[in-house]
Amino acid sequence: MSEKQSNENIYDRFAQVTRQTHDLVDSMEQLQAQVTELLEQNAELSIENDHLRRVIKKMKDQHGESKLSGSRQNLKELYQQGFHVCSEYFGKRLAPGESCAFCTDVIFGHDPDKAK
Repeated sequence: MSEKQSNENIYDRFAQVTRQTHDLVDSMEQLQAQVTELLEQNAELSIENDHLRRVIKKMKDQHGESKLSGSRQNLKELYQQGFHVCSEYFGKRLAPGESCAFCTDVIFGHDPDKAK
């Protein structure tokens, strides 16, 4: 009888491993479906992101923000980092949340090239 129990035990273990293998295959198929869905979403979002960047760039071009000369663009970057760029307070730190009309006039104000 010991041999019979041993054979039944082997068959039971084989059936158990077979069920586990089927469960593992099912889990892998579900995981593969999720990965495929995520890759599709990623591709769609990448395309949408590129499109939105083009729209934003086009809007900036229309509003003249990217039309600043190189030196004015540098002043704008300094101002955005929190420094005055106006002649009166040049180089001093702006207080948090502070804005300066003189600085914005220096950056976006009168442009001798546009007056011509």
